[in-house]
This record gives sequence, structure tokens and C-alpha cells, in this order.
Amino acid sequence: MPNKPTTTIRIDLEVKKRASEVFDEIGISMSAAINTFLKAVVREGNMPFDITLKRPKSQPKSGNATLNHAFIVKKDEFYTQYEDIAREMVRHREQLKGKTILCNCDDPFESAFFQFFALHFDKLGLARLISTCYAESSIAGSEYPLEQANQAYKAVVTEVPAEPIARPDGSLDLEALFAMPGNSLAHLAGDGDFRSGECEALLKEADIVATNPPFSLFREYIGQLERHKKDFIILGNMNAATYKEVFPLFSNNNVWYGESIRSGDRKFYVPDNYPLNAANCGVDERGRRFIRVKGVRWFTNLDTDKRHEPLSLTRLYTPTEYPRYENYDAIEVGRTQNIPADYNGIMGVPITFLDKYSPDQFEIIMLANGNARTNVSPKILREAGYCPHPEDRGGVGIIDGRRVYARLLIRRKTS
Repeated sequence: MPNKPTTTIRIDLEVKKRASEVFDEIGISMSAAINTFLKAVVREGNMPFDITLKRPKSQPKSGNATLNHAFIVKKDEFYTQYEDIAREMVRHREQLKGKTILCNCDDPFESAFFQFFALHFDKLGLARLISTCYAESSIAGSEYPLEQANQAYKAVVTEVPAEPIARPDGSLDLEALFAMPGNSLAHLAGDGDFRSGECEALLKEADIVATNPPFSLFREYIGQLERHKKDFIILGNMNAATYKEVFPLFSNNNVWYGESIRSGDRKFYVPDNYPLNAANCGVDERGRRFIRVKGVRWFTNLDTDKRHEPLSLTRLYTPTEYPRYENYDAIEVGRTQNIPADYNGIMGVPITFLDKYSPDQFEIIMLANGNARTNVSPKILREAGYCPHPEDRGGVGIIDGRRVYARLLIRRKTS
């Protein structure tokens, strides 16, 4: 059932058509525009403002630069569902207690991360919640616009009202929240980019970072967290585990996957101007556009008991079922569930092994992919028995003269 009542409005067809053209160019839906207008009426107690579209004069631009920027911004504006956040965060309740949480967001008041931590502030026993807005986002300032709405800001919460702040439509009562004396909203000097000096200063104040960083900047984001030695729970594509900057964190047991997402795809909300060209995308009952993305995982360095549960091994090694690589002293194991219980040598397993990985049961030696020769130290290559093959394209495993998929080279711990 819809969470909001349906209202029928009679609009002149020509007016509706011309207004829709304007809204399409601005990048919002007719429904969003009407809701914006009504909220402003309530806030101002009067007809609030005129909505105009200033059409800039055309100026010569680099076509590639413009397209690339639009592609990156559009592809990075994925908004995580509240339910996915809740399922992961509840597994870390004890670790969150008494901590300062930082959420870098496109807009805190459109973010399910901010909403979750604000609603569960007392239940989780948080010390502080800090969230930043990115001014370049298409949704910045749309839910609770401040003066100078195009400017980035930070929201700081140190206490929440005793009365519920969740509204019937799913939004937060932000007026009540920021009426509390310990809470504040303040403009940032810059655009709210997580790499800026003022956002990095806020990072230093935080104990744990929880957010969905831009997928295209995942390397930089997790690298910054590592430099500052921060605990974190962040969302990313599982293939990010193979990045040369990220894989050593996995092999050294400094980062691992979270517990709540181990397979399938995930639903993400996207801006109203996001093209819905792919399969399994659409508009939900509340009028929000969404897409579904495969291979999404939580990346974290917060430990849990489940991470140490051993994988049940039922298969036994046979040379015919587990062929050897021609360029590594290791055997091929095509599926994680087929890891032999009685083999103590090096094995090549799929990347999805990380979903089942227990550091008490296995050690990760290296990633055998096309960058192995350049990314892996000579010492580790010698340990894995690597011998260059003319067809291995930089280090991919070879069986019967053919390359296999990228593999994690692992070894079972015997002690």
C-alpha cells in the first residue's frame, strides 16, 4: 500500500505539457515539484516563491569533459535502501555504542544512513552523528533546504527528542531534531567533497564511518580511511576487492566483507533524471526511481563472530578433479564449496570465496590475475611457484594452455 495519499489535480493540458518540459530539464518529476511547492507553502504560510528556469548562454565546452563528468556523477548517485543499512548495522550494535559516526552523503536529509542513525541514536547509544552534504549532487538541499541552498553543509546530532521524530510519510521531523540545543546545522566553506580539508578534519573526529561512497572513487575513499586508521562499514562493488590498493587489505585481514549481503543484487534509489534503460529497474509505489545492482558488498573492519566460522569441507582431493596450473604450483578449484578437505597445498578459488572466508581456516596468498606480475612481490610469486607463461597475460592461471578466470590463491591453515 502507498505510504502517501493520492491526490487528483485538474491541470490544463498545455500547461502540464510545458511545465513537464521545464521539470524534465531541471531534473525533477511533476510529483516532486508539487510536493516542493506544498512544503514551501506550509513553511511560509503564503505563496512562497516563483519557480523559474534560467537558461544559460551556450558556451564552448570540451565535449568529452562534459560527457565524462555527467557519466561519473550519474553513475555514482546510488542511494542505499534503509532496510539494507539496518540489516548490516544491527550486527555491530556493541561496536557502535558510545561512538561518533560519520556519514558522507550527497544530502544527509535524503540519506537512509542519516535516517537510520538518527532514529536509533539512543538505542545504539551513539555519542555523536556527523553527516556532510555534497553541493554538486542533484539532490542536495531538496528535502530541507537551508539558506544558500546550493552550498554544502554539515549536520551534527548529539541528542534526539524524547518524542518520535519519524513522520508518517517516512521522513524525519528535522525541525524538532535541530531544535535540540546540542544539535547543529552549519555551512561548509567548500563543496563537501570527502577529500577536502574540512571534511578530512571531520573524519578525524569520527570513530566509525558508515556510508555508500561513490563507486568510481572507492579506491580513494577506503585509502583515506586506512590512512586515518578509522573503523568503517561502507558499501561497494565486490570487484573492488581485486583493486591493487584494496586487495592487500583483504590478504592482510585488515578488511573483509560484511555479513548481511553475500549474493544477489541490491535495489538502489537514483535521481529523477537517471535513465531507466537497464533490466530490473523502475519506479516504486512512492514514485522513486530505482535500479538493481549486482555484486554489491559491505566492506568493513569491524569484526564479528560469524566471520570466524569455518567453511564446511566435504570433498576429497583427486588429481583428475583438481587440475594443476601450468604457471603456478597450485590446483584449480572452480567453486568454493568444492575445496578439498584433505589438500594442504595452494589452491586457486573464485573471488566469491571472500563471502565464506574465515581467517582462522585459510590464508590468502595472492591474486592471480592479469596484474599479478606487477602487483605481487617476487617473494610471494616464488612462494606460489609462479613461472611466466606466454599466454597468461601478466599472471592469469593457465590450464591446458588456456587462461582461467582470475583466482585467489589460498592455503588451508593446518595448525
